[in-house]
Amino acid sequence: MEISNLPISPSHRGKLLSAGYSTLASLSSISPKQLAEGPSTGASLLSHTAARTAWDMLTDEQTTRHITTFSGELDAILGGGIHCNEITEVGGAPGIGKTQLGIQLAVNVQIPVEYGGVGGKAIYIDTEGSFMVERAHQIAEACIRNTLDRSILHRKDLHGIEAKMQPNNFLSNIFYFRVCSCTEQIAVINYLDKFLEEHENVKIVVVDSITFHFRQDFEDFAHRTRLLSGISLKLMRLAKRFGLAVVLLNQVTTKFIDGSFQLTLALGDSWSHACTNRVVLYWNGNERRAHVDKSPSLPPASAAFCVASEGIRDALPHYKRPRMA
Repeated sequence: MEISNLPISPSHRGKLLSAGYSTLASLSSISPKQLAEGPSTGASLLSHTAARTAWDMLTDEQTTRHITTFSGELDAILGGGIHCNEITEVGGAPGIGKTQLGIQLAVNVQIPVEYGGVGGKAIYIDTEGSFMVERAHQIAEACIRNTLDRSILHRKDLHGIEAKMQPNNFLSNIFYFRVCSCTEQIAVINYLDKFLEEHENVKIVVVDSITFHFRQDFEDFAHRTRLLSGISLKLMRLAKRFGLAVVLLNQVTTKFIDGSFQLTLALGDSWSHACTNRVVLYWNGNERRAHVDKSPSLPPASAAFCVASEGIRDALPHYKRPRMA
């Protein structure tokens, strides 16, 4: 049996793979004591896992910052927005608005702390060529208007900060990587450690999409699974170390279930364990909806949203829009 298929945590699976153990048979000569001390390297598999108290974990959860989507209903089912320190997978059919949400989050992460935002910067890794800088500028303009309108409503006097809230400043804080192969994708993700050390206050990494280059030219699916497990482990470590949100946009595929073909997110159930939260976007007639499909801290729930000229917003009654990527 492949190590990548064992029912163990992604963290432990990644450590075994990185130590050179790819199959269950390769572990047969290792005693439990040796395994605990660290296969082949002498370093413990748990050497990077510090013990924490349950109180510390609860405190972290209660103080975790969230990035608003600008849809109140969508934020509500997400527990306040996209969580920092976690990986959130967002999947759905073409045209449902995945890229629109990714761009919206890359903009919204920059809302200053004084206005209730995170006040961070964004990394956008584009594997499909779907990022549109003109759209990002349009969403940034609407975000600034919305944020300043709220400050007036709450009578906040923040003139010094308002002067910095310009669309060109927002675009300057989105670091864009265009990758054209799975090799480039792995290289960029491995480079993020160094990049984040050199560029302070990045608070979100968007990968659009995580699956595009891994659905083609892979005859060895076990090898693909190992590569993706390594990517997820790396991104989880980055999320924890730098206190940032990781958002992985995913495509859909068809799967034969109960006698019929049904749409399901790409890469299957094994990949779903690599993410903290999974959100599925889908059409209900002409209405866009989001469903929390998996989360350790959020109950299953659904909410309507729309993609307007300003970006992601709450759905209005009988609101119809052309489909967007």
